[in-house]
Amino acid sequence: MTEAQGYYLSARQAADALGVTRATLYAYASRGQLRSEPVPQRPRERRYPRQDVERLKERQEARRDPHKAAARGLHWGGPVLESGITLIQDGRFYYRGRDASDLAETATLEEVAALLWGADGSARERLFEQSCVLSQRQLAQIRAFAKDPVAQLQIGLPIAAAVDAASHDLRPAAARQTSARILRLLAAIVAQRDSRERLHRALQAAWAPKRDAVGEVIRTALVLCADHELNVSAFTARCAASAGASPYDVVSAAMAALKGYKHGGAADRVLGLSNRAQTRGDARALVADCLRRGERVPGFGHPLYPAGDPRAVRLTQLAEASGNQAAWRPFRNLRRAGAELLHDLPNLDFGLAAVTRTYRLPDHAPVILFALGRTAGWLAHAIEEYASGQLIRPRARYTGPAPPSASIAAK
Repeated sequence: MTEAQGYYLSARQAADALGVTRATLYAYASRGQLRSEPVPQRPRERRYPRQDVERLKERQEARRDPHKAAARGLHWGGPVLESGITLIQDGRFYYRGRDASDLAETATLEEVAALLWGADGSARERLFEQSCVLSQRQLAQIRAFAKDPVAQLQIGLPIAAAVDAASHDLRPAAARQTSARILRLLAAIVAQRDSRERLHRALQAAWAPKRDAVGEVIRTALVLCADHELNVSAFTARCAASAGASPYDVVSAAMAALKGYKHGGAADRVLGLSNRAQTRGDARALVADCLRRGERVPGFGHPLYPAGDPRAVRLTQLAEASGNQAAWRPFRNLRRAGAELLHDLPNLDFGLAAVTRTYRLPDHAPVILFALGRTAGWLAHAIEEYASGQLIRPRARYTGPAPPSASIAAK
């Protein structure tokens, strides 16, 4: 199946998916409820974007059972808002229509950020020519105040926001400029210096000096982490942006969600497992123990990728190709145990942990790679949300005790 075939449905497929006749399907299209376009080389036939069909189906289901549809939409269900940033479909994911795995082969995070932010060609290069808004002395004070790298990022954001008055301009071009300054700031905090180098090179100089090849691994990981549609931190970012929060505050809110152990902390638990999985037997026992305790095994499975997370595929390839067999062996053992006992495949957390160990990066590398890469995506969601001008305000389905009718009547 080609990419175009996966993106579109034929008239028969669309009608079957909606449970309607072709005549009704054509009526939907004529009323503007569904987009269609001629099939190349067959202009008398029409094709329909798969996402449009799925969105119309969700609306139909929501009308039949609005409570059920609303609850499902917040738990790996149907779309809850529109976005033109990332598409996840048929086991692949795309940044503004471009295959993210292909971009990860050569693109830098700065290039992907400019793409996600909707910057045009003439403005892309100038975005990252700006200097860090904090001085070297201020950067040193942040690092002295907190030893935890994520805490350092969280401390630096409000300090920089206080001196960056231009960050309150939320128009698209200005928000892109602020976004680039934020990425530069976070890189300077992690790398312990403000550098004009690309972000992956700044991290490589800090984490793996004189090992230039590691920079390419870091670059790949950053690009693969840049966005992933409406995960919990991205949704948090959009909520903050919809309220008119500045880009600095948007990233602060998203980073708070990232620190939750179910989100950004999963790779750290994979590192812990790898320390005790030196043999195949050790790995099987670790996975089996998790299952017996009713615990989720970190690093495996993703609801959006039943056939395997493409981000993990690329990162584990890099880990295996590192030549560091001693460090790769525990991950190979865990991958086999996961396949045998869980019937599941590695996810992004597994991949980040694997490249961290095999390329001898610091233990905090997975969460930092995720945070810095995903900052590009959080800011893309903020820019998109600013442009929409809408406040995100879902309703809750009340499940508490009913108010006493007698007291209500008395009032």
